[in-house]
Amino acid sequence: MNRIVKEHYPASKLRKDLRDGLDPSSMVTVTIEEVYTAPTREELVTMLEDARKRAKPGTIQDAVARVRALRDEWDD
Repeated sequence: MNRIVKEHYPASKLRKDLRDGLDPSSMVTVTIEEVYTAPTREELVTMLEDARKRAKPGTIQDAVARVRALRDEWDD
């Protein structure tokens, strides 16, 4: 989640609906946070189907061999 904080921001630069009730000559702290929106059921199904299409088919032994190869590249 993204968060932006602006301290000592002139209230006069805020949009009218945000500065209602504030002295325009005052300084304010503005905090903006991005709101996380959970994916819908349909979006989740699509993401899983896409992941399944990208997955490499193979046996358990193939998967173990890939993991060992990744691990062993750090041993050099």
